[in-house]
Amino acid sequence: MGTYYIGADVHCNSIEMAIMNRGKLVKRYTIPTSISAAAGVLDSLSGKKYIAIEEGPMSGWLYRNLHQKVERFVVADPRRNKLISSDGDHDDKIDSAKLALLLAGGYLREVYHSDDERRVELKHWVSLYHDRVHDAVRHINKIRARCRMHGVTIPRKVLRQSEHRDVWLSQLKHPVLARQLLMLWIGYDATARQARMAKQQLIHLSQKYPIIGLWKQLPGIGTIRAVTIFAYLDTPWRFKRKNKLWKYCGIGLQRITSGTDKKGNPKPALLQLPRSANRVLKNAVLGAALTAINQTQSSFRDDYERMVRHGVIPSNARHTVARKLLTMMWGMWKRNCQFDPDEVEPVQQSVCVSS
Repeated sequence: MGTYYIGADVHCNSIEMAIMNRGKLVKRYTIPTSISAAAGVLDSLSGKKYIAIEEGPMSGWLYRNLHQKVERFVVADPRRNKLISSDGDHDDKIDSAKLALLLAGGYLREVYHSDDERRVELKHWVSLYHDRVHDAVRHINKIRARCRMHGVTIPRKVLRQSEHRDVWLSQLKHPVLARQLLMLWIGYDATARQARMAKQQLIHLSQKYPIIGLWKQLPGIGTIRAVTIFAYLDTPWRFKRKNKLWKYCGIGLQRITSGTDKKGNPKPALLQLPRSANRVLKNAVLGAALTAINQTQSSFRDDYERMVRHGVIPSNARHTVARKLLTMMWGMWKRNCQFDPDEVEPVQQSVCVSS
C-alpha cells in the first residue's frame, strides 16, 4: 500500500502517464485515450491515488468518468504551470513527470469541473449558442467590409431580413459585389439558423432549473444571460467569498503592490481588473448591468447616476453596479429566494471610490 501521484499528458490518440511514489518516479505508461485503458492503470495501483491532467478538450470527459477511482482528480490550469511550459526540455514523458511532481507538491491551480451530466450538457449548449452567435456576427462584419470596399453603405434591414435583399441587390450597380454578397449571406443564414436552434434548446433546458426563472425577475437578466451565468458557475458553493466570484467573472479587482517609497513606506496598491477571466461570463454580467442602468425605474440606475455625480468615472460605476447585481444573484441562488426590490441597498460611497 502506498500513495501514488500520477501525472497524465493527454492527447487525442494516447495518454502518457508518469507515476510517483515517495518522491521517485516508479512507473510509466503509454496507453490509448480511452476510459477503459486509463481505468485499468488506476485499478492496478493499490493504495491512495491522486491524478492530475491539464485543462483541455477532453479533461471534463476524463474527470467525469475517472474521478471516483482516485482520492483526488485535479484538472490543472496550464497557464500557471511554468515548470512544464518554460523550463528545460519539453516532451510528453517529461511533461507528465513534471505534472506528477507539481501535484505531489501541491503547486497546481485546479480548474473546476462538474460531475453532473445534465449540467455539462447545458453548458455545452450554452457554449455552442455563443459560438454560433459570434460566427453570425463575423459573417455580418465580412458583408459590411465587402460593401465598404466598393463604397457602398448597406442598410441594417437588408443585412438581417432576407425579404429586403433581392430588391436591394437588384438595385446594386456592382454585379461582382452582388455575387460575393449572396455567397456570404449563405454562411450568415446558416449560422443564424443554428443560433436560433441552440436558443430554443437552451430555453427548453432552462425550465428544469427554478433559479433561472427567479433570476429573470432582476433588471437586465433575460433567459440567455441567466442560463449562461448558471451554466458556467454551476453551483453557488464554488466561491467562499463574493470577491472570488467577482474575479472569476472578470469584474473583481486585483491588488498589486511592490516596493517602498523614499521614506520606506509601502507604495500605494494598484487596483486593476483581472486579465484572465471567463469572457462569456464577463460579457453576460456587464451586459446585464448596462441594461439595468438604462432602465428608467431601477435602483441600479439610481446607484450609477449617484456614483457618477460623486466623481466616479462611468466605467468604474458600471463595474460596481455589475458587482452588486452579481452578488444579488449569488445570494438568491444560495437561499433559493425571489428578488425583492425593497431589500436592495444602495451602493456605499466607499465602495464606489475603491473600484
